[in-house]
Amino acid sequence: MKKILFVCLGNICRSPAAEAIAQSIIDKEHLGDLFQVDSAGLHGYHKDQKADRRMREAAALRGYDVTSISRPVAYGDFEKFDLIVGMDQGNVEALIGRAPSSEAVRKIRPIAGYFAAHPAWDHVPDPYYGGAKGFDLVLDLLEDGVSNLIRSLREEIEAESPKNEIQTKK
Repeated sequence: MKKILFVCLGNICRSPAAEAIAQSIIDKEHLGDLFQVDSAGLHGYHKDQKADRRMREAAALRGYDVTSISRPVAYGDFEKFDLIVGMDQGNVEALIGRAPSSEAVRKIRPIAGYFAAHPAWDHVPDPYYGGAKGFDLVLDLLEDGVSNLIRSLREEIEAESPKNEIQTKK
């Protein structure tokens, strides 16, 4: 099982949306035996709060249920998760600065590395101070990046496992 942690600044917009999109893909494709997802923020500004109302509403219009509760990245996350995905370069650099080992640093990746339909973007912008279009852009970018991330990891898992061990339903 691959455990993925999505990280943004406060864990109320981008990373909870990424978590919800990933969970939706996992549920639709019956991949619960292959993946576990969570999200966190670099700062605890919004600890124990729901995701931003505007993000929940924009995501709901696309069929995503953003239910995570904000929490800061914990030291143990670097051990628990196989992949830690930052929403922008600042998130990635902050995660690298907090990583307790070179092994933990190797787990950190930018979500932009998985963009296919949005090659002009090198990050997911923070929509917090913007309008509705900013939340839609975030969802567009995350649908692209998260779906490619899950597909890529699924291919890795399938390549590493004998065919009879992978039991996914279509």
